[in-house]
Amino acid sequence: MTEHKSDLLRLLASRGYLHQVTDAEGLDALATKQVVPAYVGFDATAASLHVGNLVSVMLLRRLQQAGHKPIVLMGGGTTKVGDPSGKDEVRKLLDDDGIGANIASIRRIFERFLTFGDGPTDAVMVNNADWLDRLEYIPFLRDVGRHFTINRMLTFDSVKLRLEREQPLTFLEFNYMILQAYDFMELSRRFGCRLQMGGSDQWGNIVNGIELARRVDGAEVFGATTPLITNADGTKMGKSVNGAVWLHEDQLSHYEYWQFWRNADDRDVGKFLRLFTDVPLDEIARLEALEGAEINEAKKILANEATALCRGRAAAEEAAETARRTFEEGAAGEALPSFAVEGGSIALVDALVSLGLSASKGEARRLIKQGGARVNGERVDDEGHAITVAGEPVRVSAGKKNHGLLTPLP
Repeated sequence: MTEHKSDLLRLLASRGYLHQVTDAEGLDALATKQVVPAYVGFDATAASLHVGNLVSVMLLRRLQQAGHKPIVLMGGGTTKVGDPSGKDEVRKLLDDDGIGANIASIRRIFERFLTFGDGPTDAVMVNNADWLDRLEYIPFLRDVGRHFTINRMLTFDSVKLRLEREQPLTFLEFNYMILQAYDFMELSRRFGCRLQMGGSDQWGNIVNGIELARRVDGAEVFGATTPLITNADGTKMGKSVNGAVWLHEDQLSHYEYWQFWRNADDRDVGKFLRLFTDVPLDEIARLEALEGAEINEAKKILANEATALCRGRAAAEEAAETARRTFEEGAAGEALPSFAVEGGSIALVDALVSLGLSASKGEARRLIKQGGARVNGERVDDEGHAITVAGEPVRVSAGKKNHGLLTPLP
């Protein structure tokens, strides 16, 4: 590992965030001399970010922990265009009201991870609609577009992938990389921003911004990317059986969020502790060396600490207690996903779908056939089984780790 002089690069490298840096030596020297304002961009396509965005959120947290200034750039302007990176198809476009509501909702997430304010290292949230909405098309093409060649733009993975798969790539989306480059130059001008960070799929876009700022303003700015975060089995990190793992409790319960981390592969515990918690490195080294049943204690610490950061310590403790009661005492914890049953009974197949434990009735039937469905801890093999729900809640399980509660309709 390269020996870095600045607290910033030492922290990022030691916890596994660094993949590529445009000029590591230059950035390292800058970070030892001054507060470095740095940004990560986030689209406003939904009311919540998800676990796939979490490494970028944590990047900004680490930046602030190392004494530098995080800039959260919300793509109020670029969300109207759509980023083709990693996408196979054209994205549904939102109106201004929908984008504004999403940005307000997403801000609540960042307020748990960052300290906002007016101080030199306090975080700020800005919206690129503030400058992109005011651009005039012809002057923009003349002043900025001339710095980008079609030849080079066609070499970027985000473009090549779509063309190779013969998926449509609109002219609107094709402009995205120019707008993102312009964002970096604008943030450099407005906030003295010197660093853009992002996932490895953003490398081409980041380099574009660096070159544009240098050509137009003569500014020296830097870029850094994180590695693609995968699970030990090679799958992309951030998906659960039931889809995206949302950071907002409005979209995903505290218990389900906690359970996502608790179900991590043994081999991922150390990596996830470094990336997604503030647990000290020496303690992580001890935890990831545990073997056999003891590794479960490390997973509980991962779940507790990751949930506490995102949802608050009380939510983490509530989820941990629900898990303890559910698994260790066989009780029905109160924070499990629940479904109110009308009429006093429900088919097991429908219950599994309604609780989000199966994606479809077909999947639910397969689960029952394979012996993976349980009602109050008892295995049920009958696809036509009906559950009576009256008085006490009924616990329905899919496998050993996913549970939900059926309650009578009040």
